[in-house]
Amino acid sequence: MNALTLPDIAGQTTHYPQPLDWVGMSAIALPLLFAGQRINARADAGVSLDDGGARGIHMSRLYLALQTLEAESLSPMLLRQMLEQFLDNHVQLSNSAYLDLRGEALLNRPALVSPLAGWKAYPFEVRARQDSRGFHVELQVQLDYSSTCPCSAALARQLIQQRFSDDFANQHLSHQEVLAWLGSTQGILATPHSQRSTATLQVRLSPQADDLPLIELIDRAERALGTAVQTAVKRADEQAFALANGQNLMFCEDAARRLHSALLLQSGLSAFSLRVVHAESLHAHDAVAASSWNWSPA
Repeated sequence: MNALTLPDIAGQTTHYPQPLDWVGMSAIALPLLFAGQRINARADAGVSLDDGGARGIHMSRLYLALQTLEAESLSPMLLRQMLEQFLDNHVQLSNSAYLDLRGEALLNRPALVSPLAGWKAYPFEVRARQDSRGFHVELQVQLDYSSTCPCSAALARQLIQQRFSDDFANQHLSHQEVLAWLGSTQGILATPHSQRSTATLQVRLSPQADDLPLIELIDRAERALGTAVQTAVKRADEQAFALANGQNLMFCEDAARRLHSALLLQSGLSAFSLRVVHAESLHAHDAVAASSWNWSPA
């Protein structure tokens, strides 16, 4: 036996001939160039094994192909090229290929009023497929915001009105007296409850899309909600945040509808699905709402 010839066990035929939907690797560590920054990411990569008699695929070829992601900015075109390379490396074995990427984008976000700013992490996923239906890409991003309960706000206002009536029944009040009462804990004896909430947006890009609109999606969603969580703040920012919450009272249903309307205005999408979760501060369970447009599992 030639010492330079190493056995290729994966190239043998199997005793259990059966095609497999997907074969590959998951949680591969790699750097990505995405949204103008280098991101510590994880990848799942694979192909279908349509030749039921083949024992395995060439996993090392998938792994080595991923090195392209280290040097080129992530785009639909680059993803298409990656999947085509996966299939070129598995001619007569595979008809479909997939690549899933996930990481966290760090965006510097300004405070509401003051000149302060800070970094926020936005978990995202990119899922690319090349199969009998053609090439398609999905982008998912998660963002946090604050939600103040409209019912709780109305109940708090009612209590304040009742206290005002009790404290000043049949009295003639000056502007200064009313102003002092409104600034006291005796006057504002109740506040509505609010909670940190999460929106998860999944969008399917149209075939003509030439970029991955991660930052545009985040900005559009945060504008629609009006209460994105903050980073570094001064008291003026905290007051502005309280004002934003008071002007954007939201049940989970309201938040979902706002986001649905906002995503309909986003160009370059062929479908989307969204889910919002309000981590209730009143209840020991979450409030959840979901919505979609043209969405079906890929």
